[in-house]
Amino acid sequence: MKRLLALCSVAVLFAGISFAQNTSLGDPDPENVGADSAMASLREVSVDKFEREGSWNVHISSDDGVIRGRLFQGSPIMKEPLEEDEGKEEDDAQVYGVKVSFFRRGINSFTIKSGRPMPIEGTVKTISLWVCGRNQQHDMYVLVQDYFGSNFELYLGNLGFSGWKKLTCVVPPSPDGEHGIVQANAYFGDKPGLRIIGFRVDCNPVQAKGNFYMYLDDLRAVTDLYDIENHDEDDMVDNW
Repeated sequence: MKRLLALCSVAVLFAGISFAQNTSLGDPDPENVGADSAMASLREVSVDKFEREGSWNVHISSDDGVIRGRLFQGSPIMKEPLEEDEGKEEDDAQVYGVKVSFFRRGINSFTIKSGRPMPIEGTVKTISLWVCGRNQQHDMYVLVQDYFGSNFELYLGNLGFSGWKKLTCVVPPSPDGEHGIVQANAYFGDKPGLRIIGFRVDCNPVQAKGNFYMYLDDLRAVTDLYDIENHDEDDMVDNW
């Protein structure tokens, strides 16, 4: 019996050693599993549907070409409406078109900016935009402003496709709340979030010639509204 107990003890010891060797710091901690998801309230929200004339401005250097932007009737067929927008398709029937007439080939870019920064409540995880391209290898970026007003650009994707395509980028979290894109601060009580300034397109110098057309629709974001929804109703607002 004593020999059997000794053998069992040795087996348990080796099993523990083997488990320790096979467990890395990156493995899930049973005590923390579900903690992040339990304190998250992810929701897809509409930022702009490109339905208001004059709310967007376009710009290109006068040395590079001429640019024009305006609304057109249209919408991507594959776009799925948000739950709150179901049955209101007639209110989302326009897109924003941009036409660039290049003077010559060269390394240039143009911007599409909102008339005013568009705030998104919560902690933004992703930003998406429907773009209708003309199969030219230009690169598109979304311009954002963080909690402290610092400006950043996030790569949306390459425009080397024809027709409508949904471009999506991930907003990287700040590693320490002080560097990178900071969306919240523990020492202030105002609502955290991100502001979208607009977009920039860096043109491929080989294809930046003649006329270039592109169309935009349905700017959305996936954001975590946990802190907003669980904010104390009697807390004070620091806006004076």
